Amino acid sequence: MREAAFVKQNKDKWLEFESVLANKTHLDPDQLSDLYIEITDDLSYAKTFYPGSNTERYVNQLSSNAHQRIYKTKREPKNRLISFFKTEFPLMFYSHHRELLIAFLTFALFVIVGAYSAANDGDFVRSFLGDGYVNMTLENIEKGDPMGVYKEQGEFNMFLGITLNNIKVALMAFGYGIMLGVGSLYIMMQNGIMLGSFQYFFYEQGLLWESARTIWIHGTIEISVIIIAGCAGLVMGNGILFPGTYPRLDSFVRGVFNGLKIVVSTVPLFIVAGFLEGYVTRHTEMPDWLAILIIASSLALILWYYVFYPIKLHKRMEKESQTTEFIELHQLETA
Repeated sequence: MREAAFVKQNKDKWLEFESVLANKTHLDPDQLSDLYIEITDDLSYAKTFYPGSNTERYVNQLSSNAHQRIYKTKREPKNRLISFFKTEFPLMFYSHHRELLIAFLTFALFVIVGAYSAANDGDFVRSFLGDGYVNMTLENIEKGDPMGVYKEQGEFNMFLGITLNNIKVALMAFGYGIMLGVGSLYIMMQNGIMLGSFQYFFYEQGLLWESARTIWIHGTIEISVIIIAGCAGLVMGNGILFPGTYPRLDSFVRGVFNGLKIVVSTVPLFIVAGFLEGYVTRHTEMPDWLAILIIASSLALILWYYVFYPIKLHKRMEKESQTTEFIELHQLETA
């Protein structure tokens, strides 16, 4: 179709749409979205057959104005929270798997460092965990209840205290990302060394399995949250270091918001980890198969939601996008 014929065919619609956009009265967002779809179709056609023309520039401007108007008037859906956890966050987090891997590898490295240090320095565990905790644990071991520390407080008080502490550590892991990500890596180092020396201490006492089956009931989610929060800090730090095509300030703001979304995604995990530590971990008499089931289920949940589900959702969205583009191109070619 010649450009003049294309303009003549759609001129009245464009002028009508332009007058609608200029009108400051309320317009139903759904109706505006329908009109916007028609304009974007015209824009796709103009870009394909009349690139660089005045027609393309005009329709592109019209489309941009419509886009801004839609997002100013469109109301947030009632299921916004469900949409965030089901679609918005996983799609966003897919692009930050690299930061998650870096946070995990850093944490794992310093777990090994902590265990190695504890094995080669008899006072290392005390210097890192404190004499009070070590002495108390040794007393519990002598009493035949090495995991007795989890029974000293009431269930609710422990649940609340642990949940608040987990939130504090996670916020530190994220907030320290402002130091170009180095601060977040420091939190990974600190907690990794603590875990490594802690587990070696029980290994030295001949209680590695007893400690692991008990501690990792809540620790699987608790440690995962710390690593994920460290990932959020790295996302913020990378926003400063690697702005890409964005102005550095805009890149930093994007990094902050994406990092906050990652932290928000862990809120349900804070609660679950606190509940497990306050109400479940104390039952050291539970059979091994039950402890293993809880640990395996927790690990599967973390891996599915933060690793496999984002990959699966991204592939599905990419496939749908390619299908839509193919259909639109076919329609333009046959027009």
